[in-house]
Order: sequence, then C-alpha cells, then structure tokens
Amino acid sequence: MKIQHLILTVIAAAAFVVAGCSKSGSASVDTSKLTAAFQNASTDAKQAADSVVTAIKGADYAGAVTQLKALGNKYKLTPEQQQAVNDVIASAQKAIAELASKSAGDASKAVGDMGKALNK
Repeated sequence: MKIQHLILTVIAAAAFVVAGCSKSGSASVDTSKLTAAFQNASTDAKQAADSVVTAIKGADYAGAVTQLKALGNKYKLTPEQQQAVNDVIASAQKAIAELASKSAGDASKAVGDMGKALNK
C-alpha cells in the first residue's frame, strides 16, 4: 500500500512539473511593434528591447514585464516606443494570466486523477 502511495505521489509531482514548465498553449505575445519601435533607437535601448524579445520567446513573461518597466524608466522613449512597451506589457500580463489559469486547471485535474487512483 505504501508503494502505491509513493508511486502516485511521484506521478502527481511529475504532472505538476509538466504543467508548470509547459511553454505551449494559447499564450503568445506579439513583439513585432516593439522591435520596429526600437529599430532606430540607441544601441543600449535596442539591446534592452532585444533582451525583452528573447525573454518573451523563452516564455519568461514576468521577466519581460520587469525588463520593460526598467526600459521605460531608464531611457527617454518616444511616444511610439512608449506605446509599444505598454502594449507588450499588457500582452505579457495577459499571457501570464492565461498560463496561470491553464496550470491551475491542469493541477486540479492531476489532483482529481490522483484521488480517483487512491480510491481504487
């Protein structure tokens, strides 16, 4: 009986890891306007924007939001750049919410499946 519980615990933990680390899903952030807005910016500002794009491509939306806020505070942005930054922040925050909701649903399903397996 203890081995059964151990196996189910390991399976549940693996399900949480898979759900938490999954980069797939409907969450996506369009960075094309950000890239275009910073195309002619200073080298440092352009590198900071490129770093944000890299973070987003790696699904590090929270890191991207932090970098975008720092970008807005560190550099004097044009209205077009400020709008692009604000748009990407909003999109990244939406993606964070979508992924959190999906992960919560996956976790609930894993817990339900584990409960069913324990009842057998």
